Amino acid sequence: MGDSRLQLFQQFSTSQWDGFRKGVEKEGLRVDQDGFIAQTPHPRSLGSTLTHPQITTDYSEALLELITPVYDSTAKVMAALQDVHAFVQEALGDEVLWAASMPCRLAGDASIPIAEYGSSNIGRLKHVYRQGLAVRYGRMMQSIAGAHYNVSLPDSFWQQWQQALGYTGSLQDFKSEQYFWLIRNFRRRSWLLMYLFGASPALDASFVAGVSHGLAPWSADTFYGEHATSLRMGDLGYHNNAQASLDICFNDLKGFTDTLGKAIHTPWPAYEKLGMTRDGEFIQINTNILQIENEYYSAMRPKRTTLRGEKPIQALTARGVEYVEVRCLDLDPFSPVGVSAAQLDFLDLFLLDCLLADSPVIADCECSRLDGNYKRVVAEGRQPDLTVQLADEALPLADAANRLLDRTEVLAEQLDQWCGGQTYRQAVAAQRAKVMNTADVPSAKVLAAMHASGKGHVDWSLDISRNHQQHLRQRGLTPERRDSYKAMAAASWQEQEALERSDTQPFEEFLTQYSA
Repeated sequence: MGDSRLQLFQQFSTSQWDGFRKGVEKEGLRVDQDGFIAQTPHPRSLGSTLTHPQITTDYSEALLELITPVYDSTAKVMAALQDVHAFVQEALGDEVLWAASMPCRLAGDASIPIAEYGSSNIGRLKHVYRQGLAVRYGRMMQSIAGAHYNVSLPDSFWQQWQQALGYTGSLQDFKSEQYFWLIRNFRRRSWLLMYLFGASPALDASFVAGVSHGLAPWSADTFYGEHATSLRMGDLGYHNNAQASLDICFNDLKGFTDTLGKAIHTPWPAYEKLGMTRDGEFIQINTNILQIENEYYSAMRPKRTTLRGEKPIQALTARGVEYVEVRCLDLDPFSPVGVSAAQLDFLDLFLLDCLLADSPVIADCECSRLDGNYKRVVAEGRQPDLTVQLADEALPLADAANRLLDRTEVLAEQLDQWCGGQTYRQAVAAQRAKVMNTADVPSAKVLAAMHASGKGHVDWSLDISRNHQQHLRQRGLTPERRDSYKAMAAASWQEQEALERSDTQPFEEFLTQYSA
């Protein structure tokens, strides 16, 4: 097939291109003045973590998650991120929002408070799910933070693309098929994102206390990977032995939902031994391989907005894929909001090329090879003689990266021609510079900045986090935006309280129905 899809896309006109739909979910720990994880509850002035549409928590009560609405431009996403960060920073008082992906100082699992969501059944379910993660994997790896990038293309594009490809099925089925086409190529190429955006080469000694690791000592309280790009995405970060048997390579929607559905209903002996309750309290939703779909960790997820009470698998099965979620991004510690505009613009190009390039089904042997590429770049991405497998060819990382960047450059020229300006070409040029000079990748810049400061992971990260806080507080908010966030927070508490008043079903009964 070659580049026939790209050629079809290039035949579109300016009037046929309506751009991307995009949004960001950005996590970050609250820490105290000494760089230790905050033990305080989620600030009430920020609203209910159960019902607020833009400010919630991820795993821990101390792990904030800030969510933008969906926009049609990077500029709008970045402005929204800056606004929500400014509002949060005003509410933190003496606490600081941690700028790094790898956590601050910890004192074992007990120091990481599990997020609370109130007394409603859905709120209790969210808490029990997190208790399940704690008893299954421990809390330490749940304290890691990242950024998720959500991207879709509008129906106006899909309708024209369906016509161009001559697909005769429903638009819903076509979109799902094409998003999985994109996902397969993302699996093939995601190693490049770990090289370009991996920014977690070091961690605090408290994170690996009592754990065997191959990291080198940086200082008395810091370890690092000499050539690592992302410890967050390596063996010390997100991992799950029970999930290794699932063998998901994301070839199509049915295979994806069937595999996850089976895992949610397949008992796992180690989790059965833990039991469902401890001291009269639920400690996990079930004793199966997965409690819910979100427990399966992957660098990308196909997503569909769920209705209240609906599970992600049900939503995907009923209405197909709506957007994709890129989940492998470390926080950019040099950005006050954890991501940059050039990064988001490049991701748009990267994902578009994943859609337009040929994308055969991934066989088991290729799946293993792709995992190897990813793991090598995560652990050794700045190793001068590192090679990666591109198709059937082993290439030096720089050569393989440039081949992929050449493809995105073609798209950048096309989109800049349609949209005006040089935004996309500049985004590619920024990534090309990192391939030309390894010292320009974020992981190298983090180590260089730590070295220049003479400090370890926590002290350097605390300094830069305070700088971001000062910048965002000085930037501030317009009175209208501040009032809008205050109103949103108040409304979220009212919604949570209404849920709690209307919930009369016993939680045990609710959980049985939910798990059925």
